[in-house]
Amino acid sequence: MQASLRKAFREDGAVLIKGFLTPQQLSQCREAYDWAVDNHGPNAFRMFNDTEQQAHVDNANPVAKDRLEALVASLPLGCLFADLWGSENVWYFAEEVFLKAGGHGSRTLWHQDTSYLPWAGEHWGNAWISFESVPKRNALEIVRGSHRGPRYDGTTFRDPDDPTQPLHGGAPVDAAFPDRHTFVFRFFGDDATFQPLPSDSASGYPPQGSLFANELAGLKAGDPFRHPTFRRLICPDRGELP
Repeated sequence: MQASLRKAFREDGAVLIKGFLTPQQLSQCREAYDWAVDNHGPNAFRMFNDTEQQAHVDNANPVAKDRLEALVASLPLGCLFADLWGSENVWYFAEEVFLKAGGHGSRTLWHQDTSYLPWAGEHWGNAWISFESVPKRNALEIVRGSHRGPRYDGTTFRDPDDPTQPLHGGAPVDAAFPDRHTFVFRFFGDDATFQPLPSDSASGYPPQGSLFANELAGLKAGDPFRHPTFRRLICPDRGELP
């Protein structure tokens, strides 16, 4: 891996890697994505519900856990993040599913994932896979370096016309690009710690965040982010990480 790619990821918080997955691997991801949409879990919700711009979102579906862990273990994404971070260990956190259809899906409001999830440390990453060829005007947008703080309060995702509700966002659909299907796989490495969310958050999430609250209930601020529910990955050419 080029040192410039590691540097860009460390400083900017995001990199674009083209052609990383094979056509067969992308096909496997799309099959799993379609299954996850049809078999959504208890965390699924309609972003901007009851508006013309509503979209389907799901996270950490327990029904899909075994199926998606097996898929992720067969993909080179864990090895990619190990190289990007320089981490001996990589764990799979969970998936995120986005479906915007019909040409009316709004921009996702600007936000930071750490406003909803109790994450701290340098070794966190999302592998964002869009199955369509996405025009620039419809792309995910990133504020470079925003992963380094400050951390802002989170939006409620209720009002698509209020961009000031408390950083990434964008990814709308429109008449020219009416449908988007996006699968996100989340990972963490050695430098990942637990950071409780503030109790005065307007978005209303508990200190353990919006996912795996029971599993994380025993962690204190600064503890390593670890629990047996998160699968440690193996690189075929390197053996288990480590």
